[in-house]
Amino acid sequence: MKIIQICAAYKPAYIYGGPTMSVSKLAEELTKAKQDVTVLTTTANGKTELDVPVGTEILVDGVKVYYFKRWTKDHTHFSPSLLWHLHKILKQEKKDTNKVIVHIHAWWNLVSILSCWIAKIHRVPVVLSPRGMLNYYTASNKNSLPKKIMHLCIGKKLLRYSYIHATSAKEQEDIKETCATKSINVIPNFVKLSQVLFKEVPVFSPHFRLLFLSRIEQKKGLEVLFEGLSKLDFNWKLSIAGTGEEQYVERLKKYTESLNINHNVTWIGYVGGDKKFEIIAKYDLLVLTSFNENFANVIIEALSVGTPVLVTQGVGLADYIKKNNLGWVCSQDEDEIACSILDAFTDTEKRAYIRQNAPEIIKKDFNPDILVGQYMNLYQKATKSNQDILC
Repeated sequence: MKIIQICAAYKPAYIYGGPTMSVSKLAEELTKAKQDVTVLTTTANGKTELDVPVGTEILVDGVKVYYFKRWTKDHTHFSPSLLWHLHKILKQEKKDTNKVIVHIHAWWNLVSILSCWIAKIHRVPVVLSPRGMLNYYTASNKNSLPKKIMHLCIGKKLLRYSYIHATSAKEQEDIKETCATKSINVIPNFVKLSQVLFKEVPVFSPHFRLLFLSRIEQKKGLEVLFEGLSKLDFNWKLSIAGTGEEQYVERLKKYTESLNINHNVTWIGYVGGDKKFEIIAKYDLLVLTSFNENFANVIIEALSVGTPVLVTQGVGLADYIKKNNLGWVCSQDEDEIACSILDAFTDTEKRAYIRQNAPEIIKKDFNPDILVGQYMNLYQKATKSNQDILC
């Protein structure tokens, strides 16, 4: 089977955060499993472009990748050369379409939507991973009118044509609430896990050490986190690891000043690579108070080194955390956030349990070999169903 992975941005465009890591990890694991994988993407890197060869196959960590120039930047990513290349591939494979599948990542941008349209024209099956793009929050948060028009004109038909892949039960429910689809399959993301175990309790500190590690943007709920922290009357320190638009970051910094907590908040910038796990392991609690997250790779990364987590109900992995007793889950309310952080601070026994047991739980539940099998079953299901329809 030929698997064509399509995304508007690919590594090393780490500016886009979790989705870039999830898509590349999926492509790498499928390639390691001897599957025929090709990635089509653009040179997108925020406001700039990646300095990579264009329109030719290159290997990126073992994966065959084609980068194409884009005519428009975030969040449209219009790339005629990518679309033309996809058309040529599918035209060439047309005589044996049951052996080729297109897997599209994210939605609302022109790479995703027009690639789906081209695949539909060629009657090639499509698996779509919305990556948190199909929910009421995203649909109404930015450029809501263009999204509605696009959805009515072409999006609804394309979504009904696609086999939807959700990364969590919460994302599955979000999708069901916003659009009609032929099927939704839940398979978690591949997440790079630490190769080193950090089960030791972090060295003593007079402060309760909190870490936020993610892209800094409005949906992450940092304002309400700050409000909750301002209500606490014990010693705490928060480190914020990540980058975002400069104006928004400056606004957040001023907000901490207005709440008189700026002396407790440290901005440490982007943290990546294996160094990330070493840093996460030094903290007492990782916090993610997002309004909406389809999955949140950083939660699995934190638990893989034994660091407890606190998330809001809008985070896709909230149910997983509850089920396995791996942290604290609360609403997007400043008082509840404050109470949950206080609970985490006082419940040293639970934190010790998580520190000792979470790494093995994560290693078992996110075994790459098992996940590869689940993705291949989805691809085979989609190609077989598509073949039956064509017959």
